[in-house]
Amino acid sequence: MPHSLGLERGVVRLVEYDARWPALFDVECQRIRDKCRLLPLRLEHVGGTAIPGMCAKPVLDIVAGRPLGAPIFDYVVAFKGAGYEHRGEQGVPGREFFRRGQPRAYHLHLVEQGRVVWRDYLAFRDYLRAHPDAARDFANLKRYLAARFPRDREAYIDAKSAPVHAILRLAIGAAYQALEACGRPQPKRDPLGSPTDHRNE
Repeated sequence: MPHSLGLERGVVRLVEYDARWPALFDVECQRIRDKCRLLPLRLEHVGGTAIPGMCAKPVLDIVAGRPLGAPIFDYVVAFKGAGYEHRGEQGVPGREFFRRGQPRAYHLHLVEQGRVVWRDYLAFRDYLRAHPDAARDFANLKRYLAARFPRDREAYIDAKSAPVHAILRLAIGAAYQALEACGRPQPKRDPLGSPTDHRNE
């Protein structure tokens, strides 16, 4: 089906939320699972395209969770078979980054389930899904920065970094409070913890 995905190299371009994005995520997940076969894998829709009503760069982000200690090599082979280009960690320890499309339309982030990177992706998404006022403010900031830096991706990312991490701190705090309310202990930050890449929020 026609869709709004696909971002040209070297530009910052946002599109308004497309209600077809969740269906595109489902289709892409099936493609990936068909190649992974028996590999244990959990796929989650993250980034701006995963938040209803959020403007986003037209690239669909998927975080792929593998079990702790599972070898990376088999996943790399499977994702390449699904048409993804492997790009390595790209500055985020504990994550293997893949992309697909010309222009790029899909980003795939392979991480270990339960690690900080995994939790951060989901906490950020879930917080903005649950807090529409915060999501609206963040969307307005993104629009302003995209208009200011239409051809300077790094400047756009740098200007967005502090607000992203402020939201992430709120998200993690809210998640911990929910665990405490249920009488469950807070998880410890693991030794592979590092700033998560939210370039496509």
